[in-house]
Formats: sequence, structure tokens, C-alpha cells
Amino acid sequence: MKKILILLLLTLPILLSAQTLKIGSEITVVHFNAGWNSAADVKWVNDLDECKIKFCDIATDTKAQNKYEIVVVPTIIVFSDGEEVKRFQADISFAMKATQEDVQEIIDETKMNSF
Repeated sequence: MKKILILLLLTLPILLSAQTLKIGSEITVVHFNAGWNSAADVKWVNDLDECKIKFCDIATDTKAQNKYEIVVVPTIIVFSDGEEVKRFQADISFAMKATQEDVQEIIDETKMNSF
């Protein structure tokens, strides 16, 4: 038991500081949520076209939460060339009001503006 506790204490700072989210240069949509809020996952995110899709659990990726200033979950952010283009946040009841069409419109506009 003592060995397990020591191992946990040694690895905890590494786990808490690890940032796994990487945003590339292509149009990327990131769905930020937390494991405790999985009931509010935005199911249609995987149906978006012409973009890369990533998921970030802010409970385990605290650096990403801080870097992208996620204050409510779920949050969906559209990035282009690593820069935020548009942010969609849940309301006070943790429900996403934006629709798939709203997000797809931003993706399409961003793609057209890149020409």
C-alpha cells in the first residue's frame, strides 16, 4: 500500500500537468467537456464535414482548460491555422444551444475565406 501511495504521489504532478491537446494548421473543431458531464456530450460533432475533430476532457487536460479559457462545458471551438475562429458554449444548464448547422456554417465560411 505504501509503495502504491508513493508511486501515485510521484506521478500525480505529471498527470495533472500533461497537455495532450494539439491544434494543427488545418480547420479543427474541438469539443471540450468533462467526464462528469458526459451526459451533455454534443453527439453531432462527429458529423461535421471538412474539418478535423478533436475531443478534450478538461478534467484530465487542465492545461488545455486554462490555455483555451474553458469556463463552461460543453464548449466547441473552431480553429483555423491554430487560431480560434468561433466559440460555442453551453448555457447555464450545461446544454449546447448551437446546432450542427451553426458550427458547419462557420467551418464552411472559414474554408472559403482561406482561398
